[in-house]
Amino acid sequence: MIFNSLIFIIICLALNYILTKNYYLFKIKKDPHQNFANKSYILPIGGTYIFISIFIFNYQFLNIIYFYLFILTFIGILSDLKKLNSPMFRLFLQILVILICVLNNDITLSSTRLVFLDTILEYKLFNIVFVSFCILIVVNGTNFIDGLNGLVITYYSIILFFLILLGLENYLFQNSEFLVSLLITLLVLLVFNFMNKIYLGDGGSYLLGFLFAIYLIKLYMSNQHISPYFIILLLWYPCYENLFSIIRKYSYKLSPITPDTKHLHQLLFNFLKLRFKKKSNNFINNISSIVINIYNFSTFFIGYHFSSKTDILISLILINIFIYSYAYFSFLKKILNK
Repeated sequence: MIFNSLIFIIICLALNYILTKNYYLFKIKKDPHQNFANKSYILPIGGTYIFISIFIFNYQFLNIIYFYLFILTFIGILSDLKKLNSPMFRLFLQILVILICVLNNDITLSSTRLVFLDTILEYKLFNIVFVSFCILIVVNGTNFIDGLNGLVITYYSIILFFLILLGLENYLFQNSEFLVSLLITLLVLLVFNFMNKIYLGDGGSYLLGFLFAIYLIKLYMSNQHISPYFIILLLWYPCYENLFSIIRKYSYKLSPITPDTKHLHQLLFNFLKLRFKKKSNNFINNISSIVINIYNFSTFFIGYHFSSKTDILISLILINIFIYSYAYFSFLKKILNK
């Protein structure tokens, strides 16, 4: 694993050097929502690096979803390259890929610990649609929160950390190598990301959202002593960001799939920028990301110790939703009243 890690780091350094030296991809114009924290253009190829690591580390877990992972990453890369600019068409392609993946690999849920929902899930068609919808929410929610250095990469690194602890505690060693090697990949990319050398891009966001959604569903289905609400807790932030954004945009009669600069992490960035006027954008960018992930680490830490206690986990999820909503409107009010 150490040898593979060194190879991965060398490939990242070499590819990044070649692309930077020759100004490949640097002529691509950034969207407004990608400019709010950093005006300079940074290579959006984090998804490509993660995909390269799949070959190097040979993640056997990915065999059943490898093709779909590639297609979704490729859709994101085309978006980054401005070759696939229609949000509606990207959403259609995502739905199509996710539905086919769920169907072909029989990815279903048999228990949510809610009697009413479990009864409906007995109908296979509803089960397929429900699981596909959940995966789609995570994929796009991950893309929504990808706006600060290290925010998404650190978020999923924290999830991996607690999954590794949970696996060691419950003797779930069948995927331990996959978890550790993926964590190494994300930590390497995190260094590049904080140094403003690499962005995940849409390709990286789609890849991580899809990968973790599938993995966590399969983890729960094979280890049902874990509450499904522990899985929801781990993914609460991108999911709620997505759902909250859809409701918010509809209330302002905006398209729910059009990117904007009114997400929580963007409001936090602007709020801290008002408070620390002499600090650089890069400093505030990094601090904003760290603040959000410290909060998430804290709630995951509590959830990890009660991973089978549904009532406690539901309470944590509701607390997170309340704090998110309160923080969102508080930041928005202070920014508008500046």
